[in-house]
Amino acid sequence: MILPLIPEGATQINGLINVWRNDDQWTYFHGTCPIFTHRADDKRMFRMITSQLIESGACKQVQIINTFGVSKRSVIRSVKKFREDGAEAFFQRRKGKRRGTVLVPEILEKAQNMLDQGISRKDISEALQVRYDTLRKAINDGRLKELDLSEAAVTKSFRSVVDMEAAKGMGVACTRAGERILASVGKCIGAAAQFQTCLDIPKGGILCALPTLLLNGLLDNAEKLLGRLKGYYTTFHILLLLAFMALCRIKTTEKLRGQSPGEFGKLLGLDRIPEVRCLRMKMDELSAGERAKKWAAHLSGYWMQSEPEAVGTLYIDGHVRVYHGRLTKLPRRYVSRERLCLRGVTDYWINDWIGRPFFVIEKEIDTGLLETLRSDIVPRLLAEVPDQPSDQELADDPFLFRFILVFDREGYSPAFFGEMWKKHRIACLTYHKHPADPWPQDWFVGHEVTLTSGEAVKMNLCEMGSLVGSGKNAVWMREIRKLTDSGHQTSIISTAFEVSHTQLAVRMFSRWCQENFFNYMMQHFDIDVIMEYGTTEFPGTEKVVNPTWRQLNRLRNSLQNKLRYRRARFAEMTMHPATEEKPAKYHKWVTKKADLLEEIKNYEHELEEIKFELKNVKKHITWKELEDKDKFHRLLPGRKRLMDTVRMIAYRAETAMVGLITGPNVKSSDARRLLQDLFVTEADILPDSVNKELKVRVHNASRPAANRVLSQLFEKLNQAEIKYPGTDYQVVYELGGHT
Repeated sequence: MILPLIPEGATQINGLINVWRNDDQWTYFHGTCPIFTHRADDKRMFRMITSQLIESGACKQVQIINTFGVSKRSVIRSVKKFREDGAEAFFQRRKGKRRGTVLVPEILEKAQNMLDQGISRKDISEALQVRYDTLRKAINDGRLKELDLSEAAVTKSFRSVVDMEAAKGMGVACTRAGERILASVGKCIGAAAQFQTCLDIPKGGILCALPTLLLNGLLDNAEKLLGRLKGYYTTFHILLLLAFMALCRIKTTEKLRGQSPGEFGKLLGLDRIPEVRCLRMKMDELSAGERAKKWAAHLSGYWMQSEPEAVGTLYIDGHVRVYHGRLTKLPRRYVSRERLCLRGVTDYWINDWIGRPFFVIEKEIDTGLLETLRSDIVPRLLAEVPDQPSDQELADDPFLFRFILVFDREGYSPAFFGEMWKKHRIACLTYHKHPADPWPQDWFVGHEVTLTSGEAVKMNLCEMGSLVGSGKNAVWMREIRKLTDSGHQTSIISTAFEVSHTQLAVRMFSRWCQENFFNYMMQHFDIDVIMEYGTTEFPGTEKVVNPTWRQLNRLRNSLQNKLRYRRARFAEMTMHPATEEKPAKYHKWVTKKADLLEEIKNYEHELEEIKFELKNVKKHITWKELEDKDKFHRLLPGRKRLMDTVRMIAYRAETAMVGLITGPNVKSSDARRLLQDLFVTEADILPDSVNKELKVRVHNASRPAANRVLSQLFEKLNQAEIKYPGTDYQVVYELGGHT
């Protein structure tokens, strides 16, 4: 028997031929005897030896292609050259060929550096102002070495093979095993971002969102407030991964199983992204306790301080997250988009005038918009909104206000308007719930106004002062009406006395931005999805609506409706009595009226009893006073808070990019559609260690018009001069593709 003397780790080409690489040397074995050897970068020797093996029958062409990952055409061409001209044909220069004199050593060095980055010949010739043929001749002469994709391991197919080979050891795509082992024993705190030349990275275009994500606070005080993760993955890795997931419309962590972990990891400068279970554990660690809530509060203040002018008008509206699970029976609430009463949780979002969110208040026990404004939203805004007028300025100017709150008819309350103005000097703006008779149409004047989208429209407006409310709750306000083409008059009221009526109309009718925000977030970011399964109890002192009071109140409303209907029928019969000329009809009328009167007396008696019971029943009780059948639990808020904050950052980042490309020829909706395509487009990652640049070369779009818009976007992103976090590499974007 022949002893197996082939070195360990050799690759089998077939049952007869093996190949082994040691440092930069390739060695070919026939059986157990070495027969050929050459340097790893010597392509001429490689082609000559493989052609000789094929020609001698030692192996087949397909075996060479599968083993070394070279193209079929290259193998066929090399075999043909060997058959026709012999081995010396691989080392002879073509007759009449002269060396160029344009490529001096300095130009050759720059050209070689660019070739090592995978830049195409055409781009190099344009950048160095060298003729394309001159560059081609230098490559053919051997003065310049073009990047060999089969040896550089940059192609997607080669990376796939490497990732699956790693699965035999530590796991799929775990190619940095040493660092992972050190991290597991506490010797390495977080893996460093390391980039290598990679072509055709799936969803590589998402790296274009990195500047706007960082500028919107993705890493601002993240480690301080969320904590520093121990192990291979850092806080930055997890947050950036979650932001990339949101922008790529990967709506749950479970859907990461359908993504290549190694390819996605290349976007983070890692060998792979964490496994789904590991990612959930990291999210739980980051959101433990009140960490996610504190980070969200910090970012809200950060956004307000960054753009104080955007906080002058704030939009508040509630969004119901419907819950269909069986872990607990949440209270029912009316869902306007479904036109049904369903179990769920109400989130109150606070946005600016173009729909960008600042923060969200989660209310499992919903006390209504007005109470939430009083107890949760207004105190926080008073503490966080920048550039508020001082008490002395407010005293000197009786019409000066801090900021404007805009909401829909749910917040209509003259008493609340007066309270906000007298107590905090906060102006309110909403629709008039009970407008008076229509105003004469000749009072209305056409005005040219500009909407938040930049579109100029004409509005027919009229303004008058109105006393809204009754009794002690009556408040003098501004009433502005808009006349539509159909003749309908839409009335809005406000206590903002220093703002022109045209601006108030624009701000009120711009509420669609928040409605669009909800629709967009539900469709693209899935803000209603459940991030974790489980419940927790409410504090025993948390107040809830007494179920007994709710049942009695429902019964009272039912009795009042029945009584109102019968009183109206009785009054109608009294106003139109039957005559005695027709005894049968008169007798029927008297009998029916008597029955109605008896029903009215019975309902009045029942109503008095219900009202008496309501007076003796508390409307609100503590959660621990509820009966066991009425108790409900709170859905776990940890991951949900963290993901809501990341989604807000992602939405603001996308909105910032929309602002960079929106123009006369690109609408906002078209810009968002273009960005959605960009985020999932393949790209090449080309690190340049000499110039300290990380070039992201995004593949071309499907049409020239989109390429022109993206080129302009990349120019603006490059002006930001963003460095990839954790490295000294400046990120540079360009449009193109490997050739």
